[in-house]
Amino acid sequence: MTKATTKKTSGPQDALELLKSQHDEVKDMFDKFEELGERATVSKKKLANEICEALIMHTSIEEEIFYPALRKTSKEMEDMLDEAFVEHASAKDLIAQVQEMEPDEDYYDAKVKVLGEYVSHHVEEEEEEMFPKVRKLDLDLQAMGAEMAARRDEILATV
Repeated sequence: MTKATTKKTSGPQDALELLKSQHDEVKDMFDKFEELGERATVSKKKLANEICEALIMHTSIEEEIFYPALRKTSKEMEDMLDEAFVEHASAKDLIAQVQEMEPDEDYYDAKVKVLGEYVSHHVEEEEEEMFPKVRKLDLDLQAMGAEMAARRDEILATV
């Protein structure tokens, strides 16, 4: 796992800040992957594995803590949350494929690129549509952020 994914921030983050910082870290990793040359197979494998681990951790936190809290608090967000779960399922399928492959195999780079596009679409919807609605809900985002950070640390300790 990269230092970016495991670093602690200087203070507590609310749930949305924590998710946004994870979004930014993964976007940076996808950008770095795109910059690697065709022959950088060892670097590609290492970075793709880091991306996959970060995404698995992130989706776990969202599915275990964030989404259930939103579902309990807001009936209006149910369709958006259903769509997010479906997007996660598609991403998890690609993550599994990437993890099982080697960089010199056909479609490896394409699968990582499509995974990045899925994630980019998902992040855009969360940050532009979901997060503004969440800010208006009666949720303790600081407490949720602390719970999510604790779960993140628990997951990171196992990889």
